[in-house]
Amino acid sequence: MATTADDVWQLLAELTIRQSELTAAQKETDLQLKEVSQAQKETDRQLKETDRQLKETDRQLKETDRQLKELGKQIGGLGAKFGSFTEGLALPSMETILRQRFGMEIISPSVRASKGGQHLELDVFAYANGYLNTAYIVEVKSHVREDSITQLKSILQRFRTFFPEHQDKKLYGILAAVDMSPELRQKTLQEGLYVAQIHDEVFELDIPENFQPLSY
Repeated sequence: MATTADDVWQLLAELTIRQSELTAAQKETDLQLKEVSQAQKETDRQLKETDRQLKETDRQLKETDRQLKELGKQIGGLGAKFGSFTEGLALPSMETILRQRFGMEIISPSVRASKGGQHLELDVFAYANGYLNTAYIVEVKSHVREDSITQLKSILQRFRTFFPEHQDKKLYGILAAVDMSPELRQKTLQEGLYVAQIHDEVFELDIPENFQPLSY
């Protein structure tokens, strides 16, 4: 069958329509590719920002860790034992109490003893011979907890094993605190232990007039 002019024009029209559809589809594809590209760029930007934030967080954590270590060095164990603060300010006031109030002759800070593989450490040990024949053990805490009382009682109970030369002395305990709740103060007194608290950078006894200490 011979191809007529009408057939040719119809074919051209169909090809033109098809070309237009393909062009539109290409433009749509290009648009989608651009959107994908922009989304990828945004994702990359977010990933870079996240990475930057992680690095900054890591830097801050390292700085915080460094500051905590530095603070720990500065505190130097104040929470449990005499540090530079207590040695410079608290120890002299405790010496005054031990000498003037209790008549102690010998006062020694930071006494350590070992016997049979066991160890005992005293923040302050004071004693007097002669007619007094008495000894005091002072345990210093920055913040008193329930086990601080138990710890001091344990030290008092073990004392004569490590210091048999003071076997015949009356022995008393003093819990000296930078910070102590009223409840723990009352419990400490009920256990027969002296309480000393710091006021204006000076330790002072904090006991009622009728207080009866327990001799170990």
